[in-house]
Amino acid sequence: MDKHRDSLPPSTMIDCYVIMKLVASGGFSLIYLAEDEDTQDEVIIKEFLPKKLARRGEDLKVEVIDKKQEDNFHRSLRLFYQEVRVLASLRHPNIVQVRGFFLDNNTGYLVMDHERGKNLASYIKKRSGTLSTRFIMTIFPPILDALSLIHSRNLLHLDIKPSNIHLRNGGSPLLLDFGAVHELQEEKNRSGRVVTTGFSPVEQYYQSGKVGPWSDVYAIGASIRACLDGKAPPSAIERHAKDKLRPASRVYRRRYPSYLLEAIDWAMELDYEKRPQNAGEMLDALDQRKSQTNREVLSAELRATS
Repeated sequence: MDKHRDSLPPSTMIDCYVIMKLVASGGFSLIYLAEDEDTQDEVIIKEFLPKKLARRGEDLKVEVIDKKQEDNFHRSLRLFYQEVRVLASLRHPNIVQVRGFFLDNNTGYLVMDHERGKNLASYIKKRSGTLSTRFIMTIFPPILDALSLIHSRNLLHLDIKPSNIHLRNGGSPLLLDFGAVHELQEEKNRSGRVVTTGFSPVEQYYQSGKVGPWSDVYAIGASIRACLDGKAPPSAIERHAKDKLRPASRVYRRRYPSYLLEAIDWAMELDYEKRPQNAGEMLDALDQRKSQTNREVLSAELRATS
């Protein structure tokens, strides 16, 4: 993270919030921890500041780097506001909640609840993977349930990865960062797509690729695989050229239950038609396979004691 990238200094007052510190920086925005002066609640504020289009002036206002890019900046700001509208419409215990939106300093600010905890990506790195079945099944079914709601609204997340999954104290997960969300029917008209190496499926790399709910399913499968491997899987482009990724059901057959490994491999099929077609289907499969495995284990135990 570039801590010096035009960030608002601590103690800056915007709207009714006091900036405490910068906590993250991305290509399109800066993320701050702040305090609501009225309630003293800690909040997260996401400031729209696209690195390639704008910078901060000495008066703290955001200015376009090149006047020729002004239309581009305002178009991107409208997409940022779209993220706000999408988030505000999605009420789910595992989706980050919006507190508000306001305009200031010639840009937009999204205010969200601050949930204490840790990031899944940093947790994977710290543990070098090999996370337990119990941990994985605590995190991903709720995320799939949240994603099922998103898909039911004819929306796609398109940026699911461990760094966009927050682990609240107690283990309950939150799905973050809806900056790439688009309505399914808009996909064919988009001029560009967000891609993350290792987590985006092959169809997301190409304008002609058929992106759909199955694309989010691939990212879920890749995120679970990262929990096992301790690192991101190879990019889908590499796999499409020559797939060297060994199936999880082969690599980890002695460490994890078959239902989980089979679900990972199914979700990470390169051909989108061979994957679960939406989050609900993936969630149902996990539940059914888990139940089947539990029945098989119980039957084996009963036979052993008879």
